[in-house]
Amino acid sequence: MRGAVIRTIMILALSAGSFFVCAGQEIPVRTTSKENLAYRAGEKIKYMIHYDWGLVSTDVGWGQASLSECVYDGKDCLRADVEGQTGKIWDKLFRVREKFSSTFTADGLVPQRFTRDTREGGYEARNTYVYRWDEATPYIDADVYSSHGGQKSLHLPLDHNTYDLPALFYLARNMDFDKVEPGVRHPMTFAIDDDVYHVHFVLYGREKKKVKGLGTIDTIRFSAKLVAGEVFTGEQDMMIWVSDDENRLPVYFEAPIWIGKVNGRLIEYSGLRHKLVTAK
Repeated sequence: MRGAVIRTIMILALSAGSFFVCAGQEIPVRTTSKENLAYRAGEKIKYMIHYDWGLVSTDVGWGQASLSECVYDGKDCLRADVEGQTGKIWDKLFRVREKFSSTFTADGLVPQRFTRDTREGGYEARNTYVYRWDEATPYIDADVYSSHGGQKSLHLPLDHNTYDLPALFYLARNMDFDKVEPGVRHPMTFAIDDDVYHVHFVLYGREKKKVKGLGTIDTIRFSAKLVAGEVFTGEQDMMIWVSDDENRLPVYFEAPIWIGKVNGRLIEYSGLRHKLVTAK
């Protein structure tokens, strides 16, 4: 259980904010034009991950993301590099190192390639996805490995609402929140490892959120359905607060787990396209 808890903490750090895209329907975005995106190459953001259980209340690790320009298959692209790890003290209990990398077109934000390199205690997992958009029936050409399941090469289903987690994170930040109906369950789709997952999110609306180190931020609050299993109860959703400014930047998230709860807060940022606005 200890390893599962810490693993979940780090996955939440890497995936927070990546759940605003619907399966089978289009969620409205303000733009996917490179010149008008909510971010730009050179942006770097970092989150501190915190765990609470009874008298235990401690930071256990961090997650960060950076964005750069690149050319892939002759296309002008953006590359998102996302990583997370446990802190030094927690390394002695259960060492976690997560690295995700996603390449998507600078205009249109269409995913092109994704990699994952995970080391969690004695467990290892690696993914390499190549998105085959030019085929008659598009698919994800997936090469995946885990120390539990071994090596697999397979084709995963692909449509224009299917993303890897980092690509989803950056697409979501361009959503037109004013055109998403509050209180309604919107389905969402993402691929990781050897499967494609379908869950949902709910928009709650605007509120002021106090975040340690940042002050009070005008935010938009969402929830995302968590699937019941080894770590999640399935009875409560993960909550996430996104800055209600032009950056659309996740500033805080929290989630219940079987033992305690996890939260994450934005602690560092640089290279933002727009100034991060605090509440008046």
